[in-house]
Amino acid sequence: MTTRRSFLQQLSVMTAAVLAAPLLPDTEAQSRAIGLQLYTIRDAMAKDPAGSLAHVARIGYNEVEAATYTGTEKFYGYEAKAYKQLLNQNHLQQISGHYILGGLEKTSRSPLGSIQNGWEKAIEDAHTVGQQYMVCAFLMPDERKTLDQYKKIADIFNRAGEQCKQAGIQFCYHNHNFEFEPIDGQIPYEVLLKSTDPNLVKMEMDIYWVKKAGQDPLKLFAKYPGRFVLWHVKDMDNTPKQFFTEVGHGIIDFKTIFAHARQAGMQHFFVEQDVCPGDPFVSITESYQYLHKLLG
Repeated sequence: MTTRRSFLQQLSVMTAAVLAAPLLPDTEAQSRAIGLQLYTIRDAMAKDPAGSLAHVARIGYNEVEAATYTGTEKFYGYEAKAYKQLLNQNHLQQISGHYILGGLEKTSRSPLGSIQNGWEKAIEDAHTVGQQYMVCAFLMPDERKTLDQYKKIADIFNRAGEQCKQAGIQFCYHNHNFEFEPIDGQIPYEVLLKSTDPNLVKMEMDIYWVKKAGQDPLKLFAKYPGRFVLWHVKDMDNTPKQFFTEVGHGIIDFKTIFAHARQAGMQHFFVEQDVCPGDPFVSITESYQYLHKLLG
């Protein structure tokens, strides 16, 4: 009988080959693969995941990133093997998935399927689906009040990243804008970057939130080259609110940002729009068409 421990041990022999793959995609592959973060169509995925994924594929997307994984419902109500079959039917690859920390300490309140509770099973399911990345998506307010908490989180991330590495999966962290709000004169995002092992913990840069925080993605790429292997491509409208909008409809200069993909270390990117003005499928179609033209 295969245990989770033996599962990870068996996979460890493949890790060196997987992680030794070239850091950057070639230009053709980069232009061909356009991904979608499924949070954008979360309501549709909750009601009809099969139909929603089929719609995503018809638009032209060929990669997705899951927004939801739990220790009970797995991927949108599907067990990992069944979900993988659903992806295959639609010629989609789930490159990455989002997870939560589950607290600074593992307790009875740590949600199943989080980094702090059931992480080995989450890794096993991610591998079954074919994911290459597992991403901590968000830190709860009570998890990020002090620099000491961020330093503890960095230690947790290093351990989680080591476990992922044994399965040939790369661990990442996804930013919002709160990580750029100074605490005791330091920027928490910088603390995470400097306190984590760059081989074990990469970054998924949410370009919108970096800009919302008043930061420059290009300066971060230059300061930490090769660290930003995943991107969320999300645009900002030209209003005082600086709200979400379809990619290409806003003020973010994606042409220049994509020109620095190699320096950043970008391997995959995902369109995301937290709030859409109408039908999310219309919004993701417009974003896809813009990127297909930009990168084609």
